[in-house]
Amino acid sequence: MSPEPRTILHVDMDAFYASVEQRDNPELRGQPVVVGGSSNRGVVAAASYEVRRFGVRSAMSMADARRRCPNLVQVRPRMAHYKAVSEQIFAVFREFTPLVEGLSRDEAFLDVTASRRLHGDGPGIARKIKQLIRGRTQLTASVGVAENKLVAKIASDLDKPDGLSIITSENVHDTLDPLPVAVIPGIGRKTLARLEALGIHTVRDLRLAPDRDLDSVFGRYAGRARERAAGIDNRPVVAEREEKSVSAEETYDTDLEDRGELEKELLSLAEATARRLRKADLQAGTVQVKIRQADFQTFTRQRSVQPPVCHTDQIYHVARELLGTWLEEHPGTRIRLLGVGGSKLSPAGQPDLFRP
Repeated sequence: MSPEPRTILHVDMDAFYASVEQRDNPELRGQPVVVGGSSNRGVVAAASYEVRRFGVRSAMSMADARRRCPNLVQVRPRMAHYKAVSEQIFAVFREFTPLVEGLSRDEAFLDVTASRRLHGDGPGIARKIKQLIRGRTQLTASVGVAENKLVAKIASDLDKPDGLSIITSENVHDTLDPLPVAVIPGIGRKTLARLEALGIHTVRDLRLAPDRDLDSVFGRYAGRARERAAGIDNRPVVAEREEKSVSAEETYDTDLEDRGELEKELLSLAEATARRLRKADLQAGTVQVKIRQADFQTFTRQRSVQPPVCHTDQIYHVARELLGTWLEEHPGTRIRLLGVGGSKLSPAGQPDLFRP
């Protein structure tokens, strides 16, 4: 007997920071609002749908946004306030399932497979979640419903704002095939250019491309790329855990792309994390890296280590391997934030005086 298909939701708040500002200040409603830094050197953290018509989007420089829309309304971020609103939204998610994987303050995956008997089918649960979010926060969310995380995420972007898109195993190819190949997460600008040079423009093109073409672009990840184009993704939804951790991260004024520069920054972050662990007399059983792309999509990678670690070289060794694997999977990606952390903390043993 084949396993029961999963039901995965990807919930994505619509222009979250900008929508919160428009909700709180009626004078901003209907206006081309961007949330971001006060100077032209800053970047757009969120753009309302009114300003997106001018081509303004998140991660764009404020100077470029002003060139595209001279009458835009710029609002300073209120991160503590957005966090409080986000907590209201995530509380709604947890009324339906404990399996909530937060990707940021305004989006999450939910595995509602075990919730269907109590709350109804996936589309029904999605509608209830959208209704509760609107009732409690006066904000809208777009939801994708599918059998896996990859397809649910793509689906949530098909009918924005305030959308609900359902992709089943029966219509997955009909839905994904015509879409531009860039909808598949992790395909950066350089990879996209190489695919287009080979005549691969749509998801269908990628799904049916010759092995030699995919090998030339993705190397050992060619099979995974074809699976993604076919809508295959077996990754579980990993629930958040309330767990102490020690970390250090840095957001860069200029996006990083050079691997040598990234590893240099990673070493500095590993050193800061190790220093904080030793100061607290702790050691970490898991090392993590956090990577935020120029488009604000955020990834984390982690690895368990035995014995637990608290020294720079130990942490950097693992973090460098994690980053290296991620870079191979996402060639040509520009990175705006890096972080290194340690979790699964325990009291440190006898210190090694010869380690940094």
